[in-house]
Amino acid sequence: MTVVDHAQLALGAEAQDLLFREARTANTFTDEPVSDEQVQAIYDLVKWGPTSMNQQPLRIVLVRSEEGKQRLLPHLAEGNRAKTEQAPLVAILAADLDFHEKLPKVFPHKPEAKEIFADDDFRAENAKLNASLQVAYFILGVRAAGLAAGPMTGFDAAGINEEFFPDGTQQVLVVVNIGKPGENAWFPRLPRLDYDEVVTAV
Repeated sequence: MTVVDHAQLALGAEAQDLLFREARTANTFTDEPVSDEQVQAIYDLVKWGPTSMNQQPLRIVLVRSEEGKQRLLPHLAEGNRAKTEQAPLVAILAADLDFHEKLPKVFPHKPEAKEIFADDDFRAENAKLNASLQVAYFILGVRAAGLAAGPMTGFDAAGINEEFFPDGTQQVLVVVNIGKPGENAWFPRLPRLDYDEVVTAV
């Protein structure tokens, strides 16, 4: 196994641990609330992550209320329902298929940018790819706030889309439980691939 010199990174070891090495996907949560101010701070950090042509297609629906959770829970895989019901905050992360409507604001130096995405299929492909990048940034932002994230893809996407995005302009990608980790929050740590198994050079 390759010995890694973590001092090669500009980010301090404590921050590296917080974001990556010691961070885990939480499966239980305490009842400590997650405030609107925390969520805004998370978003105001992760919005700076890069997307192609600054598309920023990620859209976020926060589910806090009992009513909201009851709308969401039936669409989740059975194994995901209890932890989602327990989490103080749940975020539905979706791709905006009409992200191009905001390109005049976020990509103003190219006035024709919106027309590049006139084709529905091409636009949807871009929306899902770039929103998926932003999902990863969001998870890291949750960790940076000292909270645990429990991202899930075990759900009925069509059901969630119909329930929360009935006009068809947004499509769910990931559902993330957010909060302070509770008792027995972690599954055993799974192995990661080594550098030499992943990286090649030409």
